[in-house]
Amino acid sequence: MLAPPWTLGRVLVALLCLAVASPALAQEGRRKPPALESVNEAVTKHIENNDVAGAVTIVIEDGKVVHLSGLGKANIQADKPMRPGAMFAIASMTKPITATALMTLVEEGKVGLDDPVSKYIPEFADVKFEDKTLDKPITIRQCLTHTAGLGGSQRVVGSLEETAKELAKRPLRYEPGTKWEYSPGLNVVGRVIEVAAGKPYGEFVQERILTPLKMNNTTFQPNEKQQARVATLYAKDKDSGELTEAESWIGNFETDPYPNPSAGLYSTARDLSKFYSMMLNGGFLGDAKILSRDSVKELTKLQTGEIVTGFTPGNGWGLGYCVVREPQGVSAALSPGSFGHGGAFGTQSWGDPKKNRAYILLVQRSNFPNSDASDLRKDFQDAAAAALDK
Repeated sequence: MLAPPWTLGRVLVALLCLAVASPALAQEGRRKPPALESVNEAVTKHIENNDVAGAVTIVIEDGKVVHLSGLGKANIQADKPMRPGAMFAIASMTKPITATALMTLVEEGKVGLDDPVSKYIPEFADVKFEDKTLDKPITIRQCLTHTAGLGGSQRVVGSLEETAKELAKRPLRYEPGTKWEYSPGLNVVGRVIEVAAGKPYGEFVQERILTPLKMNNTTFQPNEKQQARVATLYAKDKDSGELTEAESWIGNFETDPYPNPSAGLYSTARDLSKFYSMMLNGGFLGDAKILSRDSVKELTKLQTGEIVTGFTPGNGWGLGYCVVREPQGVSAALSPGSFGHGGAFGTQSWGDPKKNRAYILLVQRSNFPNSDASDLRKDFQDAAAAALDK
């Protein structure tokens, strides 16, 4: 039997009053993540100083978002505000994702970390140092740790197959295994993935990492809707101190369309938080299993011994990840054993396994002298740690 119209009216009025009287109830399921005021203040200082046009920061702890904020502008000229869902060219923050993808093949027995690179790229069998044949061949592990002697541009020209062949022809900068120098080693790893997996590198990363973790806004080729969300890249004019639009081949899907294992991905704060949550959780996130705990430990443990590595004091290198040995200066807020990577445009991502916490900073500034050592990174991490460690 249908209720009288006047009864339905009273019910609707009551529900409306309840929603007005209880905003929390009306907003349930749509609440914004928390934003730490001290973090916003620290980042805003750098925006006001024209260090960056805008920034998105996210901090996760125990798998939960404890801070998320978008500040400043995504595009100054268009007066476009920076939103938490903005997309960024993450440049070398691509490297840990490439290394993690390779490790899935290691678990399957299709690749060995100490295999000679020449097993997958025959041209590397003829590599020499100062016209001398190497005592030992370059290994995949050395490519992952930037100790292979490789140097020069990290750009992918044509394809990874062509690029790997060109890299094999470059003169080595030192005897492999004796020094550390930032290198295009992850491009070599990308080609090893293609050979071992029998499919293009970009497809493999999508299949093994991005799709299982539901990183739906992480891509080498942003679609039309995603392109509208990409923050503009700026450089700071040395004379005027003003920010002006800049260009780079890094992450440029128009001039450099082939997925670059060293520097090609675009991503968002939330997507990257999923990746670091998985790593901090030992290779799992929800129903997705990417790696075993042992593989995560192998990726993020010190692999370079006493060799001095960059880009800030107290670091060593894992497999595609920088590892904090002795926190100091810009890394003071991190625990020993923290792992992560920076990017050329000032982006930073660091996982702290002791605190089960990750700090992710996304900006687009092309001429930081050393983005890993930026005051912005330090102030962001310090403010977040101080607020959460209370």
